[in-house]
Amino acid sequence: MLTSVERDTVTSVTAPESEISNRVPRLLRISAALSWRFVAVVAALYVVANVVSFLATIVIPVAIALLLAALLSPLVAQLVQLRVPRGLAAGLVLIGGIAVVGGVLTFVITEFSKGLPELQTQVSASLDTIRGWLKDGPLHLSDVQLQQYLDNALNTIKENQSEITSGALTTAATVGELLTGILLALFTLIFFLHDGDGIWRFVVRAVPADVRARADVAGRRGFASLVSYVRATAAVAVVDAVGVGIGLWIVGVPLIVPLSALVFLGAFIPIIGAVITGAVAVLIALVANGPVAALVVFAVLIGVMQLESHVLQPLLLGRAVKLHPLAVVLAITAGLVVGGISGALLAVPLLAVLNSGIRSLLSDSDATVSPSEVNVHAPQASGPKDGTGDRVEDFTDEIKKLKD
Repeated sequence: MLTSVERDTVTSVTAPESEISNRVPRLLRISAALSWRFVAVVAALYVVANVVSFLATIVIPVAIALLLAALLSPLVAQLVQLRVPRGLAAGLVLIGGIAVVGGVLTFVITEFSKGLPELQTQVSASLDTIRGWLKDGPLHLSDVQLQQYLDNALNTIKENQSEITSGALTTAATVGELLTGILLALFTLIFFLHDGDGIWRFVVRAVPADVRARADVAGRRGFASLVSYVRATAAVAVVDAVGVGIGLWIVGVPLIVPLSALVFLGAFIPIIGAVITGAVAVLIALVANGPVAALVVFAVLIGVMQLESHVLQPLLLGRAVKLHPLAVVLAITAGLVVGGISGALLAVPLLAVLNSGIRSLLSDSDATVSPSEVNVHAPQASGPKDGTGDRVEDFTDEIKKLKD
């Protein structure tokens, strides 16, 4: 119990503070409260980013293994439903996936080896054409001038030989890190396929018990969106590669299969990936077959990009990634700046998972959902059933109503 003197002392101390607080404008108080919270969040994100950057050789392979698990886990689940033991099912799917990738790589390398001599011949012919244009065209360069420019280029290469050598050594070290990352991703993928649900239950135990079920549901929603994203992106990548490959075949550009494979891989970076790899195909067409062929390939590339943007992505990615295109581009750019190609590849999947998880945590309908009710392999499980719906689902429902 406080004496009267102590109460008077406390009152005399707190009264001025309360009076000062009341004199501060409400907008300023709210701004100050938001500011220090924003600073704390930015500081936490900065620490997390530095830790991830320091452990990039571990984080990136594990993240890639998670993407592959999202792609392959539905196959494992189907085999388990057919009463195949889960360990055997994971092994079969993994071996089958490695066999498919190995076969495709072998085919691409074989086609590249076959098409390389033809490309060299066409490049030599194109260089002769360029040399003739430089001599007989508006520039009227002499043989002495052309040889001088060639000698200058060779001297530049010789002067920078040490940098080129160090770059080669860096590339060799990068190849070593790449092989290590592949082995780590493969090892991690085995456990994700075999006991991914058990690993997730172990992780969720770190969440307080009163909100554990809610966090569990949000995490499963996020993984469901990742499954849908990987499926849809793979389908879009196949369409992009086939479309560009057909265009290259019509024009007669060499290295059709390797360039199509490059477009397929680039399509896993939404919006900009297929454009950049398609630009490589246009450049090869320009060098090997001339400007007319390059324009035809460019037109085919534009057509494929329009098909992807206006048909495939809304239909296939609409449910998986409910993000504005600007958010996707900004995420890819930020990922490219922070983590290079790996960052650009992982930025949109990370954003999709966070988007689905946050939507689940903010949804009132998910408060009563049990984690066992969320089927992570079903596309509709990527978001809560809170009545917001999806544009593609709403469009499909309207079509069904019209048919009925």
